[in-house]
Amino acid sequence: MKIGWRLGSEVPGVRLPLPDNGEMGTASISPRELLRESDPDLFAALAGEERRQAEGIELIPSENYTYPEVLAALGSVFTNKYAEGYPGRRYYGGQEFTDAIERLARSRAKALFRCEHANVQPLSGAPMNAAVYLAMLKPGDTVMGMDLSHGGHLTHGAPVSHMGRLFQWIRYKTDPGRRGRIDFDVLRRSARRHRPRMIVCGYSSYPRDYDYGPFKSIADEVGAMTMADVSHIGGLIAGGALSNPVDAGFDFVTTTTHKTLRGPRGGMILCKKRFRKAVDQSVFPGLQGGPHMNQVAATAIALGRALQPDFKEYCRQVLVNARALARALSAGGADLVTGGTSNHMMVVDCVSSFGINGRQAEETLDRIAITCNKQVIPDDPNPPLRPSGIRLGTPAATTRGMGEEEMEVLGECILDGLRDSGDPATLARGRRRVRELCAAHPAPGIPE
Repeated sequence: MKIGWRLGSEVPGVRLPLPDNGEMGTASISPRELLRESDPDLFAALAGEERRQAEGIELIPSENYTYPEVLAALGSVFTNKYAEGYPGRRYYGGQEFTDAIERLARSRAKALFRCEHANVQPLSGAPMNAAVYLAMLKPGDTVMGMDLSHGGHLTHGAPVSHMGRLFQWIRYKTDPGRRGRIDFDVLRRSARRHRPRMIVCGYSSYPRDYDYGPFKSIADEVGAMTMADVSHIGGLIAGGALSNPVDAGFDFVTTTTHKTLRGPRGGMILCKKRFRKAVDQSVFPGLQGGPHMNQVAATAIALGRALQPDFKEYCRQVLVNARALARALSAGGADLVTGGTSNHMMVVDCVSSFGINGRQAEETLDRIAITCNKQVIPDDPNPPLRPSGIRLGTPAATTRGMGEEEMEVLGECILDGLRDSGDPATLARGRRRVRELCAAHPAPGIPE
């Protein structure tokens, strides 16, 4: 039956016109089926993406499979509700339950990260970081951040970003003579020379954990504030697998709520209590209006799951899997930036390893149902859309229940595919092996 939807319909119990006489009747139909009937073109794209995620493996380190409960919250009636302001101080009525879920999310964030204050309203990672800068800095202030090609993020002062133009950024780099580690003696001399108002640490493509102590020591010496953007590793910190910058005394810690936390797309700002008012005002009304309360509800769910004992085991396995995949790749001749990994990701120099650039490597792995992303390497001579490397990570594969044995298989598939990227038989064999792995380890939240 072709469904004719009318304004005022409800799901379940959608009011539908009967096909014979047009009178209104009631039938139960799921939102998914309603979408299939009302917008088949969009539904086809949705179903195609579900198949892609189910039949292939996601190795982009910033991607993960969120909890089914998170998907339910994102599609809930909280989507309908405006909630400008903060719990107990809203600009609209009807806030009993929005206040409850926001308070729940904040209390869970504070418990997980042992911080004094948490703002859970930022819509994503970039506005989250911008809110801290705009709360604490003035235009033209000097800030230190990690160079983009050495592992930093666009919001850490890249010249193409608005924040890169608004403030005076001093960019520090990794040291190839130290296997890609940070030379803190060089960083200290630079901080003494430039006297930054804030030192930012954090990364999007740096395959090592940070030692937060030296950053804090250097910042204290020059009178700078400290901010750690742990968006990639927020879940691993919450799960106790990596060190926590809050414990090192950092003033601000920012993290997205997806990636290793497995929540919705969003951001959080964790800070010391004395910065609470400035941060909250910077988020609202300074940078954004009403928060997305469906997102806040979904964040509360993910944080609640992260408080459970099994989340610690998940985080431990993410790191075990990353080391296993790195070993497999290195043993097969892949040149890894920094020589390996101590977090959830690795960066492969494809030019030196396989004689192809990162874009070619990304497209090749797509053909065997492995999703990665092209990636610049330190001081990359190639442009960003045709860089020298690729970036790989293990959170999503670990979410599917894969372990060290599966990492060995994935390593073989990657190496074979990149060595023989022009051989259809090699690519077909790799795709078949990847699909077999995925069939044995279903992705959560995706209909079969």
